[in-house]
Amino acid sequence: MLRPSAHTDTFTRDNLPAPETWPDLLLDGFDYPDRLNAAVELTDRMVERGLGDHTALIGNGRRRTYKELADWTNRLAHVLVEDLGVKPGNRVLIRSANNPAMVACWLAATKAGAVVVNTMPMLRAGELRKYVEKAEITHALCDTRLMDELASAAKDSAFLKTVVGFDGTSNHDAELDRLALEKSVLFDAVDTAQDDVALIGFTSGSTGDPKATMHFHRDLLIIADGYAREVLDVQPDDVFVGSPPLAFTFGLGGLAIFPLRFGAAATLLENASPPNMIEIIETYRATVCFTAPTAYRAMLRAMDEGADLTSLRAAVSAGETLPGPVYDEWMEKTGKPMLDGIGATELLHIFITNRFTDHRPACTGKPVKGYEARVISPDGAGMPPGEPGRLAVRGPTGCRYLRGEKQNEYVQDGWNITGDTFTMDADGYFHFAARNDDMILSSGYNIAGPEVEAALLSHPAVAECAVIGAPDPERGAIVEAHVVLGAGEVPGDEMTRRLQEHVKAEIAPFKYPRKVVFTKALPKTESGKIQRFRLRQAP
Repeated sequence: MLRPSAHTDTFTRDNLPAPETWPDLLLDGFDYPDRLNAAVELTDRMVERGLGDHTALIGNGRRRTYKELADWTNRLAHVLVEDLGVKPGNRVLIRSANNPAMVACWLAATKAGAVVVNTMPMLRAGELRKYVEKAEITHALCDTRLMDELASAAKDSAFLKTVVGFDGTSNHDAELDRLALEKSVLFDAVDTAQDDVALIGFTSGSTGDPKATMHFHRDLLIIADGYAREVLDVQPDDVFVGSPPLAFTFGLGGLAIFPLRFGAAATLLENASPPNMIEIIETYRATVCFTAPTAYRAMLRAMDEGADLTSLRAAVSAGETLPGPVYDEWMEKTGKPMLDGIGATELLHIFITNRFTDHRPACTGKPVKGYEARVISPDGAGMPPGEPGRLAVRGPTGCRYLRGEKQNEYVQDGWNITGDTFTMDADGYFHFAARNDDMILSSGYNIAGPEVEAALLSHPAVAECAVIGAPDPERGAIVEAHVVLGAGEVPGDEMTRRLQEHVKAEIAPFKYPRKVVFTKALPKTESGKIQRFRLRQAP
């Protein structure tokens, strides 16, 4: 039974999927008051706890304390309500790169009772228009440097009528910032229910239109009180750094919610390239890093050239499978494990992971506190240890698609079916095989592309690679490897032969890539995830 909503605009509650289609929610151990505003918990509540002078955000060359962040977001919330007419439950889109102003706008809109849709700078007008129409977005806050595409998306929109610019730099010289200067630093946040929708996260939509996932106020705290507390043991002296966009739930959790929930500091980079992250780690002695395996490979090379990453106590890898060679090299050079994990936009964040004291290569680990996981067959039966099948998960968060779009595909018999192929060993550890659509069926053999990638990456000539199944009239499909070579390495038939023989020596010979395509770069998302679908679409 849902609690009474504070939303006067009831769009999100009206468009939750039918209750009988929800996954089972395992909420034991996650006890919150009925009335809960997540943004208050991450700002004003931290000041009340005596952490007002602690650094909350680092970005654009300055630090902001928790007191400054609370005051800033309260001023902005006044503007949203008094000047922009935001009503509780209105959808507010935020368009920005990773910077403190984006975090402040997200928190302010949440305090005002809005439902926030964070978006990336890369999106163009047509993509933004899909978001606006699907979520019936009424207001937008946009970094003034990124206004053109959003203005185009808003033109003639039946829903988006208010677009206001903010200054994503440290100058605070835009309309939203100027309006906020005259406002009080005290704001009575909307008394939202713990199960009022606070956030709409759009899936990447790599194979079609993105789906909108709806998350409650309590969900934003659950991911911190589960993963960040149990696995990372976040402390107020931690400093976070990373590359995923705040527009992705992985980035919002790892670079905003997790540090702010525990009084730690978040460093935010608009261009989170490996060299820039290394500079931040060295400058601010960052302790927790969130990024993809490709970035960690670049950081390992930088360590060979003298980069000092000794302050890092936690290196979290997600968004792309962690190859065993990267894990092994990180352990060798730092003496600390790299924490592989898997999450999903539908469940908000990581739900299976390794731990500092319980980790191994080529293993995703065990479920996070509060979650359960199984490996099942297509008909829903449990698979025996070591046999691949579909990953099914349930816990305190779960899939709720806006308007129930494809809800019955993702949620079956109370379990979230993530679209991943896994095995579970006899000791209960989960091992990633592939995305379901990354399994390659060749001459009757099931071949997991990531396993071939790991074998290729263990060859010293390979800098990056991605493996796909390519149609073949005789075998149905063959393994096709797209390879980026290291500096000084020469592509050609001889290199192809060397890589093929290497893979045959590392894993079962039938898994070797029968075709090798050398390329200068692999297509990736802004968070560093390789876009294999684009390789499949290439002529």
